[in-house]
Amino acid sequence: MRHWLLAFVLAASGAGAADEMVRICHGYGCLAQTDIRYTEGQLGEVRRMLFAAVDAENERKMLAEAVGRLYAWAGEQSDIRNDRGGNFADGHVSGKMDCIDHSTSTTRLLKTLEARSYLRWHRVVEPVARGVASVFFVHYSAVIEEKTEGEAPRFVVDSWFVDNGLPAVILPLADWKKGAGPDV
Repeated sequence: MRHWLLAFVLAASGAGAADEMVRICHGYGCLAQTDIRYTEGQLGEVRRMLFAAVDAENERKMLAEAVGRLYAWAGEQSDIRNDRGGNFADGHVSGKMDCIDHSTSTTRLLKTLEARSYLRWHRVVEPVARGVASVFFVHYSAVIEEKTEGEAPRFVVDSWFVDNGLPAVILPLADWKKGAGPDV
């Protein structure tokens, strides 16, 4: 009987919570997908980081760091550790990622954080594209929006710009649509 009570107390406190699996795309166009296991310890670290945020702007800064950290941990389990910012620095390495891989995977990571109630000032929305209607000039990114009344400001969370494990670039959607972001 006491074992049941101990298990209940651990579960209620979150100590017995399960690890989380997230499918990460790579190989350009989500050609390959790898299931990445995030431990409760890793997710707890991300939760503490995000819960330290004092407002929406600060949460975006923390979220950039958190996304980078989640990708770094994914790189410990897969070839995406070889991914470099943009599409040209990768060469022919296994694990390289284009903007479709990044926008899809980053959205999945953000939805995982949202499902765990780690995002207090933002919600995850569908990825967006910028550019002309040609596969060579279109760029995709994950998107979040502030939880506010009226028209909520939206921001891209773009991990494609940076090498694996570095903080994602978070920009106002309107600026990103006009071409803002690092030159890679």
